[in-house]
Amino acid sequence: MSSAPEQEAVQTGVPAGRTGNGRPPVRAPAPHDPERGRTAPVEPVWPGAPVPLGARFRVGPDGVAGTNFALWAGGADSVDLCLFDAQGRERRSPLAEATDEIWHGFVPGVLPGQRYGFRVHGRWDPWTGARWNPAKLLLDPYARAVDGEFTLPAEVYGHVRDWPQQHVADTVRDGRDSAPYVPKGVVVHDDAPGDEWVDDRRPKTPWSDSVIYELHVRGFTQRHPGIPEELRGTYAGLAHPAAIEHLTRLGVTAVELLPVHQFAHEDHLLRRDLKNYWGYNSIGYFAPHAAYAASGTAGQQVNEFKRMVRALHDAGIEVILDVVYNHTAEAGELGPMLSLKGIDNRGYYRLQDDARRYADYTGCGNTLHVVKPQVLRLITDSLRYWVTEMGVDGFRFDLAAALARSMHDVDMLSPFLAVIAQDPVLRRVKLIAEPWDVGSGGYQVGAFPPLWTEWNDRYRNAVRDFWRGALPDVRDLGYRLSGSSDLYAWGGRRPYASVNFITAHDGFTLRDLVSYERKHNEANGEGNRDGTNDNRSWNCGAEGESTEESVLALRRRQLRSLLTTLLLSTGVPMLVAGDEFGRTQGGNNNAYCQDNEISWVDWGLLDDPGWRALFDLTSRLIALRHAHPVLRRRAFFSGRARSVDGLRDLAWFTSRGTEMTEGDWYAPAATLGMYLSGQDIPGRDARGEPIEDDSFLAVLHAGDSASNFVLPGEPWARVYEVVVDTGLEEQGAVPGVVYDAGAVIAVEARSVLLLRVRE
Repeated sequence: MSSAPEQEAVQTGVPAGRTGNGRPPVRAPAPHDPERGRTAPVEPVWPGAPVPLGARFRVGPDGVAGTNFALWAGGADSVDLCLFDAQGRERRSPLAEATDEIWHGFVPGVLPGQRYGFRVHGRWDPWTGARWNPAKLLLDPYARAVDGEFTLPAEVYGHVRDWPQQHVADTVRDGRDSAPYVPKGVVVHDDAPGDEWVDDRRPKTPWSDSVIYELHVRGFTQRHPGIPEELRGTYAGLAHPAAIEHLTRLGVTAVELLPVHQFAHEDHLLRRDLKNYWGYNSIGYFAPHAAYAASGTAGQQVNEFKRMVRALHDAGIEVILDVVYNHTAEAGELGPMLSLKGIDNRGYYRLQDDARRYADYTGCGNTLHVVKPQVLRLITDSLRYWVTEMGVDGFRFDLAAALARSMHDVDMLSPFLAVIAQDPVLRRVKLIAEPWDVGSGGYQVGAFPPLWTEWNDRYRNAVRDFWRGALPDVRDLGYRLSGSSDLYAWGGRRPYASVNFITAHDGFTLRDLVSYERKHNEANGEGNRDGTNDNRSWNCGAEGESTEESVLALRRRQLRSLLTTLLLSTGVPMLVAGDEFGRTQGGNNNAYCQDNEISWVDWGLLDDPGWRALFDLTSRLIALRHAHPVLRRRAFFSGRARSVDGLRDLAWFTSRGTEMTEGDWYAPAATLGMYLSGQDIPGRDARGEPIEDDSFLAVLHAGDSASNFVLPGEPWARVYEVVVDTGLEEQGAVPGVVYDAGAVIAVEARSVLLLRVRE
């Protein structure tokens, strides 16, 4: 039960208990009565069951339909279930049953579509991390759907947000009712006829065959002329044939969706009339973000999301979710109270030794304490739900190093990674780590265990630096082109452990990478201080948009060479939506708050023959990759001769046509030849037969003037045929042009030449 000072806090807004430093309690203005507006309790509330957590519609005792509610709230004194009618009127009933710190009850007659939340009673003692406040309506962490917007007025904060002494504001409990200002959970019908998931519909694309396409549900569809206006910006819009037709023509095998878990907007953005566009501010780990639904937010968003996944699967495209389990939208001690903070602050978040403060390994104010069983359960239950009931095929984990921390340090034997490795559902889906966080020791590229792939930022940096002329030599580039064996050739990992990317949502678009040397984030309202300064970009001689034809031609050539490099590299390539036809953000490299034309894909670019040609080249390169297993190897190159003729699976050449020596790797160079042998490719096909393919020679030349290159002779080849030449302005190919081995050929400035070995 509460102590006397805590009871006083409920009534008067006094910071309950001790101050921790001997200061007298600080008094807030008299709060609103948390009982005001309360109607008669819902009758009856049966005991129900502690599992599963959340609100689950089912048939209860005696065949009575209703909903079972279950909430883990460790340390709480009591929990009220709050039901809301269409007019927003609230009915509260206590959940009288508690089993293993799970408060539960079955309410007969509560059907799908019912809106609800919880109020949790307990001590207010921020100095020990206790922040219970029953005046605040809390979102069920297991809610399958959410109705309403987070607007973050002062009433939504557990403390008095505008307390004059801000250094103690978080210690003053706010007694005003938040229910009118916060979204509610929605009871959904999990097993509605026709919406069951069928696992055999999945494309199940092998990692080695995958080409990932990162996109934003709203941004990808908002301006698409082939999508009906009422469906733009929604899951239904992404499921529309016009959207899917672009993906299939391009040839990608998976879409990686920027966060679609229910998220909230930060207060500092709302104050500037901006919103969180990217969505890395999750608050509901089971609910599809309601603003992306065309069909409604009273549970319809769940079925709309499922239909989107089915449509993509029918087209052979997997669905990967970018998920944010490292932190939530409740921020630090001065952040709002929306869900977990009011359910059990100490049970969900990492706190510092001074328990008023949050441990922040994410840069977002808080970090979920994944070592704790209830937090680990929340995350893994969420992951399994999206796989088994929503049909998704994998996850990209934002700031995954924060999830891999044990008590403090990143630990690759951490509970989170151990649970994932043995889980029969999760270990068979695609798992992608963003292998870093902002804490000490958080950079972990190459360190995640088998089953995991990783965003390889060392690939990004090396390729950007090579094409802008900033690499001192080509050693690092060689590793990146061939699968980054220096990072991943251990513990049974494969080349596809490396997700190769040149651009991502965070940073310049590909077109901006060759058009800007400085960020231009003024529209974000932060004085251009936000966003990285380490862009590794080159503007080709003019900052921003240019009408000078020589500059435009050079930029288009750079784009072709960057895309060709990405799609010829060993590993899993990731493209960003619109990069294949010149999308620009006007130099904004941190457009997280730009839900407008800055971020939305401009489909009108495809009407420009130049940008259409870039799309055609990208599509052709992806098709080439799909057709040739030598370009998507499942094992690392050995670099050793595998046959009596001395032919090796991988060889590197100088512009003189000679194999690279140790000294060549350390010498300054702008040209590199990479020979990929199609003989003796490791592994066998589905029938157990050896895999054989054509052999290719790729010549990458980043110099600012044309250069001669001598084509290697036997045993490598007798005749070569040009497949791609990014030095050309149009399609980048010269069909039928052949060269004899030993020929001296001209390689255009800043271009890639791909040649196939002919018999």
